Amino acid sequence: MATIRYLPALGLASLIAVASIAGANAQQDPAAGAWGKRAALLEANSEFTTTELDGRIYVFGGYPSTRKTVTTFQIYDIKTNTWRLGPPLPELNNHGMSVAVDGILYLIGGQTDEQRAYVDSVFAFNPKTETWTAKARMPTKRSAGWAIAHEGKVYVAGGRPPHGHVFEVYDTKNDKWETLPNLPSQRNHIAGALINGRLHFVGGRLEGGFMSAKTTAHEVFDPKTRTWSVAAPMLKGRSGINGIMANGCFHVWGGEYADGVFPDHDYYNPKTDTWSKLPDMVIPIHGVSGSAFRDGLIWVTGGGTAKGGSSGTTLNQVYRPVVKCE
Repeated sequence: MATIRYLPALGLASLIAVASIAGANAQQDPAAGAWGKRAALLEANSEFTTTELDGRIYVFGGYPSTRKTVTTFQIYDIKTNTWRLGPPLPELNNHGMSVAVDGILYLIGGQTDEQRAYVDSVFAFNPKTETWTAKARMPTKRSAGWAIAHEGKVYVAGGRPPHGHVFEVYDTKNDKWETLPNLPSQRNHIAGALINGRLHFVGGRLEGGFMSAKTTAHEVFDPKTRTWSVAAPMLKGRSGINGIMANGCFHVWGGEYADGVFPDHDYYNPKTDTWSKLPDMVIPIHGVSGSAFRDGLIWVTGGGTAKGGSSGTTLNQVYRPVVKCE
């Protein structure tokens, strides 16, 4: 399929600097601490999962303002700042979870509609052959959790009620699942990161809807001992959040609540076990699980700009982090 090219959108004025982009492929990187934009998604979307692999960002399904779940598979090339459509997902998917392991992308769980028709499906996508393959199903049907890849395995925590405590691991080499000790605090719409060989899961909501209570929970799983511990709680209870490791810091941004979208952008320093606040997002978003840190930029792709699931956008924001926790 031919690549569809777009003129990059103008940069956004941040609280620190202004990033601008001009020309079909020209890009002026945002200054330290600044926000900017890259080429817009081909289709407006939110409530999806995304993963980066080898300089490409993959957007799996989701739904636009119509709230009609799609099988759209959008692929962004960071180097050329262009999007194209990949082979459609094998089934409808929103609120899924995804990771990349050994050159293969995995789409895990999610929902097939907005009524929380949870699925246990697992599909592997091979970027070289552009083909989908069905894998062993997850033991529990669930959505809106978080997946982390570590040493050839995929750990999936949380999910919408009644599966907020569920914690399972998938062995990609043997195509097998195993149930692990429960996530101590049941929750969904969380964020997570692999930090020094341990799995960190933060935030989330206690019930299925965005108006339910939010948590500051920060719980850590050690794959070697298979035990849980507690780390410093977030500065504010938030859900519908997203996050990524960058320069040794765990960045967490966005989310939604009863009155709108959280603009908060905080980071966790694992060396000091502390959270710190950064300037608010220029365009706050929610409804995306997964991000990328590539070429010195955090990629904040897609998402909704208003509460609920009817505000999917074509936004493709970038942020250049200043802080370092290394």
